[in-house]
Amino acid sequence: MTPAFNPADLLLLLPEVAITLTGLLVLALDFSLPGRSRGWLAGLSLVGIGASLALVCRQASTGSRVVVFSGLHVVDLYAAFFKLVFLVSAAIVILLAIHFVREQGAPEGEFYALILFATLGTMLMASAADLLSLFVGLETLSICTYVLCGYLKKDQRCNEGALKYLLMGAFSTGVLLYGMVLLYGFSGSTNLAIIARAIGMGSFQNPALVMAMVLLTAGFGFKIAAVPFHMYLPDMYEGAPTPVVAFMAGAAELAGVAVLVRVFLLGLPALQADWSLLLWVLAVLTMTIGNLVAIAQANLKRMLAYSTIAQMGYLLIGPVVGSQLGVAAVLFYSLVYALMTIGAFGMVILLQHGPVRGDQIDDFTGLAQKSPLAAAIMLVFLLSLTGIPPTAGFVGKFYLFGAAVEAGYIWLVLIAVVNSAISLFYYMRVVMVMYMRDLPPQGIALSQSSALRIAILLAVAGTLLLGIFPGSVLDFARASAAGIVG
Repeated sequence: MTPAFNPADLLLLLPEVAITLTGLLVLALDFSLPGRSRGWLAGLSLVGIGASLALVCRQASTGSRVVVFSGLHVVDLYAAFFKLVFLVSAAIVILLAIHFVREQGAPEGEFYALILFATLGTMLMASAADLLSLFVGLETLSICTYVLCGYLKKDQRCNEGALKYLLMGAFSTGVLLYGMVLLYGFSGSTNLAIIARAIGMGSFQNPALVMAMVLLTAGFGFKIAAVPFHMYLPDMYEGAPTPVVAFMAGAAELAGVAVLVRVFLLGLPALQADWSLLLWVLAVLTMTIGNLVAIAQANLKRMLAYSTIAQMGYLLIGPVVGSQLGVAAVLFYSLVYALMTIGAFGMVILLQHGPVRGDQIDDFTGLAQKSPLAAAIMLVFLLSLTGIPPTAGFVGKFYLFGAAVEAGYIWLVLIAVVNSAISLFYYMRVVMVMYMRDLPPQGIALSQSSALRIAILLAVAGTLLLGIFPGSVLDFARASAAGIVG
């Protein structure tokens, strides 16, 4: 009989342990040490993220696949790739938040600790080989993000967005749990490999199994804000603190994509004909409605919320295809999406200075005259979101669409291409106000935070480098996808 706990398993859990200990240390020092300044806690958080990042890279260098904790947790290249995305996103978000949190007068240590614990949740989700460990990771992430979204307690919009997110999140968790229960009832196990074998041996299509598939799709649809499960996202993005929104876009929602791909391709492969059709419809609705509604937005954060919804539609193409190339494209585009979206929200924070909130498209009026470099950086992020070369967004969409064409999903690709063209319209509205309108009489005040500027430069450098030299990251993504689709 396999023991429930083997002390050697902890060695393979060191990246998660490093993040956990860093979060606990940040909390302990925040409460115990005197003094008003807490900016150094951000540096401590970054050290912990760096240590975890090094441990993940060390695990990835072996290229092995190991299942630990009696089948609950898997250490493989697929999990390593997503963990790198989550850790990089968390590091950039902390840099974005240093000046923002201090300026808002919010508790600093608790903020960084919550970001670290939320990152822990995403890492546990990426490595989940069992529905139980998936749920633990999901709840760790969800509880932290509920608090983070309502972190500015005196802001009415912040409270409203957080409450909507909490209510919808609780409902979606119930839906997801019901689907998990049905899978357990059918297979007698919560382990994805055992569930796959049980479904594969079935000689008939069980209605409860079909219902479980639909409920899992709906539950994951809420987590990634796919249409029609997206209604909470625009209000939450508009009201929540901008660094939190950047984390939600660059890590939390991608964690939902990570588990969706693993659960459907490894746990429900015998039902692929059914769920691929369901995800096909979901992808089309998500990218189309996301792009069309984004056109009408004047608030930049709401526009980026609908842009995020559309981007989730593009990412759903990967599991629809279900091939190794499709999964590799999802991995690569997830990293690209995290960098360009976090960078765009970083530009909102750059202008969120003094009386200007920075979240209206008109707040960017005349930015090219005030700071040509800042306007050029924002242009790069918007071009990448559209999918225009030589940015990383173009390479990511090229491989996603190429995988779909190779698998014969021609109509899906045509719809996605049309949607990319539609997105150009509302992204270029921001470019128009930056370059084609005069600087307002009151001028534009840009944040002088060095950490914020470093974060934006890191995001734009990654967006350009992955567009010009994507080879090594694409190779890593292909190797990682091989563990999901052999």
